[in-house]
Amino acid sequence: MTSPQPTKRNGPLSGLRVLELMGLGPAPHCAMLLADLGAEVLRFERPEGNPFPNPIIDRGRHVVTVDLKNPDDRAFCLSTIEKVDVLIEGYRPGVM
Repeated sequence: MTSPQPTKRNGPLSGLRVLELMGLGPAPHCAMLLADLGAEVLRFERPEGNPFPNPIIDRGRHVVTVDLKNPDDRAFCLSTIEKVDVLIEGYRPGVM
């Protein structure tokens, strides 16, 4: 599994790398706003996909499918987390 090639973005947050773990609530909205301001946003999505796709809120990000129950995908996730500036997750306390 390889991560997508970064795209050059303009804006005050250009150069900021953000990782979003797919969820509901304010997390996708936050990622959309950061992408709109120029951040490079990567979303890790579950293998079954996004149950509530919204093309407006889902804009401006790369999507990679990751199965966190698979040891190789989990290692990829952990190595990616080390390379980003911001991690967004919208899980209940203790899940992450």
